[in-house]
Amino acid sequence: MTDPFKQARLPRKELIANEDAQGRLDAWLTTELSGEFSRNRVKALIEQGAITINGAIVTEPKRKIKPGDQLVIDMPEPEDPEPKGEDIPLEVLYEDKDLIVLSKPAGLVVHPGAGNWTGTLVNALIHHCGDSLSGIGGVKRPGIVHRLDKETSGVMVVAKNDIAHRHLADQFADHGRNGPLERAYQAIVWGRPKGLRGTIDAALGRAGDRTKRTVKNEDSDDAREAITHYEVIERYGEKPDSTCLASLVECRLETGRTHQIRVHMAHIGHPLVGDPEYGAAFKTKANLLPDDAKAVVNGFHRQALHAFLLAFEHPTTGEVMHFEAPVPNDMAAVMEAFQAI
Repeated sequence: MTDPFKQARLPRKELIANEDAQGRLDAWLTTELSGEFSRNRVKALIEQGAITINGAIVTEPKRKIKPGDQLVIDMPEPEDPEPKGEDIPLEVLYEDKDLIVLSKPAGLVVHPGAGNWTGTLVNALIHHCGDSLSGIGGVKRPGIVHRLDKETSGVMVVAKNDIAHRHLADQFADHGRNGPLERAYQAIVWGRPKGLRGTIDAALGRAGDRTKRTVKNEDSDDAREAITHYEVIERYGEKPDSTCLASLVECRLETGRTHQIRVHMAHIGHPLVGDPEYGAAFKTKANLLPDDAKAVVNGFHRQALHAFLLAFEHPTTGEVMHFEAPVPNDMAAVMEAFQAI
């Protein structure tokens, strides 16, 4: 298949048939383009009305080309390639005919996108589940009802049919306000929030680029409600004045915005350890640690965030399902380094 981004770089082509031009339009054009597109791709472009000859749209691939014909090819917007199955190991916590629950490792992108067309959780799921995921929730995100950032680990549920997808999607959209859905995260943050438990109610919006988020005034055009409840579970390197070097915090979401926990904790002055986007200014905090702990923290290159708990109502049986996953080894090593201080 031709690279869609290559097509995007060539939005229009203009050609003039030379004096030797003859035969079917699709065959001649395929040869003229020197293999840039397959004959099937050229045929599809013709049938889509993307080609004009002498100012008139042509939709018949078998139309005969004539010397002197003036052709214009208007390239359509590139289409995302359909994801293919890949044999990527999955840690499956539970599976039945309706859904699959797994523990996603840090470093694994959930679904294909720009720069990550392969090697994603979706590619792994297609390989694992076969055709059962086809068309559920969209081509690029089959079965996906919620997501975790690439470098966030933890429990996820994926739907295996349309009924399960709709049921689960409704639960996640409700965020547990009227149902049994629970989502809880463990995060290691710098310092210690003033209150051992609290609620961060601060709207989020784009921070000037495609992915990064920031706290926004509620009147901003792109501001979206975001509420995070947190509780300090463990304090590391605590001092007589009740301050400490870092804390283990449990976070529960009342809304589910992109980077919500990461932005909210940074907003109250306690960014996640290792967070390259929202905690970079705190990177030098590691210099205050003993050498052993400093080496571990400096070697940890992702946000210290793990989705350890997920509970939901099974879309078919109505049973409340409850799953937990322990923190992965790299994050556990950071916790142990702080505990040793």
